[in-house]
Amino acid sequence: MADEIRAEMVANVWKIVAATGAEVAEGDTLVILESMKMEIPVIAESDGVVQQLAVNEGDVVQEGDLIAVIG
Repeated sequence: MADEIRAEMVANVWKIVAATGAEVAEGDTLVILESMKMEIPVIAESDGVVQQLAVNEGDVVQEGDLIAVIG
């Protein structure tokens, strides 16, 4: 079963850390968001492979937007 990682707040996608196809462990940083001059890491909630990155650097995400899928 795939894990969907979603944005918890409105923010800018500052940096993409993980790539599609990369193996990640629970707690690994996938993307770094920026909001109000704070950097917020988005972390993997489980071990797996990044099946999809739904954002690009510079994108603006809204609360609940899909960021990545880990399977």
